Amino acid sequence: MNETLFSQIQKLFERTYAQVGINLEDCLIDRRRCAQLSILAGRSARELSELARTFLRRADDRLYVGIYYSRWLIDQLERHDPRVGLSDQNIRSLIMFVEEINHALHAALQFKNGRREITSEDFARNLELQAQVDTYLVLILFVAFFRKTQRVSRTDRRWLRFHLFSRQCPQAFCDSNLRGRYLETTELASSYTQYLDTLNGLRRLDEIRRFRSLDYDAKKQRVLALADRAI
Repeated sequence: MNETLFSQIQKLFERTYAQVGINLEDCLIDRRRCAQLSILAGRSARELSELARTFLRRADDRLYVGIYYSRWLIDQLERHDPRVGLSDQNIRSLIMFVEEINHALHAALQFKNGRREITSEDFARNLELQAQVDTYLVLILFVAFFRKTQRVSRTDRRWLRFHLFSRQCPQAFCDSNLRGRYLETTELASSYTQYLDTLNGLRRLDEIRRFRSLDYDAKKQRVLALADRAI
């Protein structure tokens, strides 16, 4: 039985960090359920992308996860399968696809580790920062797979960084909290991934595993310390 792109990405994250204990594909929801959960999420959720979303809810000391992908996004990935090649036609869709899996996985791992304040801003920023870092590394793997030398060029990295970081527009959010969240996490992720690019495979794996274990404030301090050291 062929694995889905979703299951392949989940397994990649689990090999990198830890087993989440559930098949996250079972958390996929349809458009109707997405609309219901968006209403419950409040006014600020209206500004989030309608192409892909992750919903988290705590009840009876259990975490409930819902992952939504629009039909349009899935169509794009089916027409331009990133496992065949990464291009301008599918990179934005792949980024959104990977980030939602990452949000769900790390939320579940944090919940299992006792971090239960899923409605806090630090929890949300932690997930967003982690997702941008991990998605960058996934994109690097995709590009490397299609290079005969398995080496990713500076041009490749600039292209990836443009789509993942530079192309974002946090200033467009009307909600000041969302605007601040995405401005800060995008800046931190961009800086931290530049540091990761300087490490070899083993050192990078050790670094990102330690980074994942940190709470948001510690992650932020880690990135800022690395930036100061590089000056």
